[in-house]
Amino acid sequence: MSECNCTQKHKHRDSKEYRGLINRLNRIEGQVRGVKSMLENDTYCTDILMQVSAIQAALNSFNRQLLSNHIHTCVADGIRSGDDTVIDELTATLQKLMK
Repeated sequence: MSECNCTQKHKHRDSKEYRGLINRLNRIEGQVRGVKSMLENDTYCTDILMQVSAIQAALNSFNRQLLSNHIHTCVADGIRSGDDTVIDELTATLQKLMK
């Protein structure tokens, strides 16, 4: 796992947002365990590749949801309070996501 370049900021999420994101991650975690099992059971390569593709799509979906939540809360709140640095932070985040 790569080193986290995390900020020291924190965000309180309401219970609905939290549960939704955790549920998505739990499903992804299950998919990853399934791929590991497929590999251990000598499953055919293309079958594994299709499952990995599904995991990537699920992670992309998770990122889209988290990014949308971030824009609607953290970024919007920052702009409303006059903190334009949130725009620079969002731009840098999007550039990293689009590598």
